[in-house]
Amino acid sequence: MTSFQPPADRIWWNTPVGKDEILWIGIALVWCLIMFFMMPYWHVYGKQNLSTEAYQTTPKKFLASVDAMVEKYQTGEEKGIPIVSPPAGSDVYLAARLWSWYPILELEKDKSYRLHLSSLDWQHGFSLQPVNINLQVIPGYEMVINITPDQSGDFAVVCNEFCGIGHHTMLGKIIVKE
Repeated sequence: MTSFQPPADRIWWNTPVGKDEILWIGIALVWCLIMFFMMPYWHVYGKQNLSTEAYQTTPKKFLASVDAMVEKYQTGEEKGIPIVSPPAGSDVYLAARLWSWYPILELEKDKSYRLHLSSLDWQHGFSLQPVNINLQVIPGYEMVINITPDQSGDFAVVCNEFCGIGHHTMLGKIIVKE
């Protein structure tokens, strides 16, 4: 008999299930239940998943917010990109655009900030290294995360979503001061 021919016994559901099959179905069911309960646990107690807020916006509105923050808190410049040092507890904005992150953020260690991310053109990926925080940055949406840097140093912001020919040059920086 092949799979192209109908089964000889048309009432297949009356065929008894073998012990091996019952064992594997049981193992699969137990594993599914473990994973079902672990996902909410990992979200609440794990450090790998950030709770985010998302709002609809336009690239023009988001850029206006970024420019207002830069104008208010700019403390320097590096390779033509402004460095901003907003006060602790404030809203900080980081814009993704072909092929750069704008501006460079200078934050204080152990202080909390609300980080707003959005793209001005294409879909980008926000990857903070070496911390390994990953988010999708999509035009028309503003992602907001609460961050509290617990280490000082320079952290690279890498685009991990292919965004065109200059994708490999899309690097940004977040500086965390003591």
